[in-house]
Amino acid sequence: MNLPSLSWAYWCVLVAALLPYLSSYIAKAGAFKPGDNRSPRQWSTHLSGWRARANSAQANGFEGLPFFIGAVIIAHQLGAAQLVLDLLAAAYVLLRIVYVALYIADRSSLRSAVWALAFVVNIAILFAGR
Repeated sequence: MNLPSLSWAYWCVLVAALLPYLSSYIAKAGAFKPGDNRSPRQWSTHLSGWRARANSAQANGFEGLPFFIGAVIIAHQLGAAQLVLDLLAAAYVLLRIVYVALYIADRSSLRSAVWALAFVVNIAILFAGR
């Protein structure tokens, strides 16, 4: 198997796309039984505490993903400096990882601040093109 020659920013898209699945895994770990797979969305309505927050982090990850993907692609198309784009994309992913951790840890105010910073970074990615 040959790995494609992608920019760091495109690899960041892959990592950002996998983060919601990690959040889902965290929500389900140790509590999700094989029979729950018959109706996983109904199962998730009964979650509470850190599991519910991990599940909410999953939903938020999927909600923010299209903007991030679009911003990276648009920045590439507009000729953004690759180093700048790579650094901004990496910053976005790191902020999203911190966001998930803060969400699960129930640090709501700090989590919201990190979300806002990641959103600003995403806007910077969008306008990084020349």
